[in-house]
Amino acid sequence: MNEQNLTTRQNSSVTVIGLGPMGQAMTRTLLTAGHPVTVWNRTAGRADGVVADGATLAATPAEAVEASDLVILSLTDYQAMYDILDGATASLAGRTLVNLSSDTPERTREAATWAAGHDAAFLTGGVMVPAPMVGTEAAHIYYSGPHEVMEKHRATLAPLGTPKQLGQDPGLAQMMYQAQLAVFLTTLSALMHATAMLGTTGMKAAEALPELLSSADSIGAILRAGEETPGAALDAGEHPGDLSTVVMMGATADHIVETSTAIGLDLALPLAVQAHYRRAIENGHGRDNWTRIIDSIREAR
Repeated sequence: MNEQNLTTRQNSSVTVIGLGPMGQAMTRTLLTAGHPVTVWNRTAGRADGVVADGATLAATPAEAVEASDLVILSLTDYQAMYDILDGATASLAGRTLVNLSSDTPERTREAATWAAGHDAAFLTGGVMVPAPMVGTEAAHIYYSGPHEVMEKHRATLAPLGTPKQLGQDPGLAQMMYQAQLAVFLTTLSALMHATAMLGTTGMKAAEALPELLSSADSIGAILRAGEETPGAALDAGEHPGDLSTVVMMGATADHIVETSTAIGLDLALPLAVQAHYRRAIENGHGRDNWTRIIDSIREAR
């Protein structure tokens, strides 16, 4: 890309549809990066702040789409995209839709087909930081879709967070986003369960959470210390039980269920964890590494 084209890309206009906290953060980041930004939101009042910062409020979705070649969607789900853009499909031809909303991988694939049917290019994205971190060095966004479309808009999208393209399949970025959230949401539930456990002893959350968060922070380092390339043994179908076996971890899971029962806590989370280890033991893998629980997780496929 020559210097003139790069300058044009860096100063190109962008449309942002959806002005929740994430949409507002992206709008402000793009404005700071020097892009003219047009916005639209179903509740127009949500645009007041970003308009004061320099964004232009479109009167209709069609007007918003027509303002830019690149249209970023930050919505509740993919159905919201259809609800908003079904009346503006005549304006989509030749433009690129970047949908950063959460939904299922299959719905993202359907959306890519829908966009192609209106002669629009389509990228799926998953923003892996909360709104206050958009545009910071810690921000990164997974994308999937046509490589040439990603490269065309990479410079414009980069200020939002480091772009990480996973491949051509539009469902890939959404699958990675959901996988990351599976870790995140399960960890949040575990933290609240553990805080509730300690609360029955009289310990305040302000005392418990710092200790629990320290434990959560250490999990990555523990797993990396156990294997030079985390996941390599899994890919090879190997579960060497020289450190943490299914039986050992399963016994711990049993103790958590027993303790939670005794103190009257909800058992949904500990029972789910216990079930993973019990099935692995029932299948004869008690001496294998704890990673063997992935077999029963995969069984429903």
